[in-house]
Amino acid sequence: MTQLRLVQVDAFADRPFTGNPAAVVPLDQWLPDETMQAIAMENNLSETAFTVPTDGDADYELRWFTPTTEVALCGHATLASGHVLIAGDEVRFRTRKAGVLTVGRDGDALTLSLPQILVKPDRHETLLDVLGTPEGEFFLSYEGVEATSIVLLPDAEAVRACAPDMKALGRIDLMVIVTAPDDGPHDVVSRVFVPAWGVDEDPVTGSAHAALTPFWCDRLGRESFTAYQASRRGGLVQCRREGDRVVLGGQCVTVMEGTLRL
Repeated sequence: MTQLRLVQVDAFADRPFTGNPAAVVPLDQWLPDETMQAIAMENNLSETAFTVPTDGDADYELRWFTPTTEVALCGHATLASGHVLIAGDEVRFRTRKAGVLTVGRDGDALTLSLPQILVKPDRHETLLDVLGTPEGEFFLSYEGVEATSIVLLPDAEAVRACAPDMKALGRIDLMVIVTAPDDGPHDVVSRVFVPAWGVDEDPVTGSAHAALTPFWCDRLGRESFTAYQASRRGGLVQCRREGDRVVLGGQCVTVMEGTLRL
């Protein structure tokens, strides 16, 4: 029997049971892909992250799996992996499609550096109908590692009221972000839906903010802002643009730690 360490972390959270939960499984060497996918399905979280020590430009290699598929980029599970593995001021993760991602310390919080995702105006009437947001402005990614769409809505109430047809949305192979200026203490509010990738509504999504950061920096006319992802769990993300990188800030809380037996 093989025994593996497994840590469940709430990312972008200052207390348990908020933010976005991720499982982190540190490995000495890669398991078969089908085994890692089965572990992710068993955990049934938005993402399970797997790491393997390496050298050179990174400290670890990193991969992420939803309950149904491997993804090209996941922010919250990278932040969670940093929370588990950071020993000094920072820890670097080499990924297969998103390059090297760095998690650093920032007082009681952590920062995460990601490649930006850029979007441009486009049309997708079917998506707007499925979301129930015919008043939305649709934007589609043209640069970045994940197929991403942003739907700009008139106000925060429209974001919170959004009620997609998840079955129909699951046939559209995109990460779908609905967003608007916030009507509360933060600058921006959003929600994220990815049923095509095995997650109906993601609680707090780092990769979505890789797109939201340049999108809103341009509209707000500044290089940083605060964002609230208005899922049932909810989570606060500090967003900053640095050249063609996005730096996200947030806290993490370990909620469970145990042994996985294979």
